[in-house]
Amino acid sequence: MSRHVKVVHRASGSVLVEKARWCSSAWCRLRGLQFKRRLEPGEALLLVHPGEGVALSAIHMFFVFFPIAAIWIDSRGLVTTATLARPWRPYYASAAPARYVLESSPDILDRISVGEEVDFLNLDPGEAG
Repeated sequence: MSRHVKVVHRASGSVLVEKARWCSSAWCRLRGLQFKRRLEPGEALLLVHPGEGVALSAIHMFFVFFPIAAIWIDSRGLVTTATLARPWRPYYASAAPARYVLESSPDILDRISVGEEVDFLNLDPGEAG
């Protein structure tokens, strides 16, 4: 069963992503958005790594056929890097250690910046967040 979270801008309380899939298993992180043809409206993936790091949270865009917003977030909720990731590029990484990578539609880059903070609100009843 998939877990989902709402991604909220901490300072303003505005919802950045209504429903992001919590992706904490190695398989889910490895698969990511590969082989998808597009993101559905409101769809996002939150890659959750076991610890913080630069190399640990790096992503690739092989077999991803569309550009995405890639937003790295540390364990405190601070956005460390936000960039447009283009298809078939071999490597994107945060400028500072991060634990989470939010993969979403590019328009989110207009609503969040490096240095701002986010919160993840659990949408699935019965699961600790």
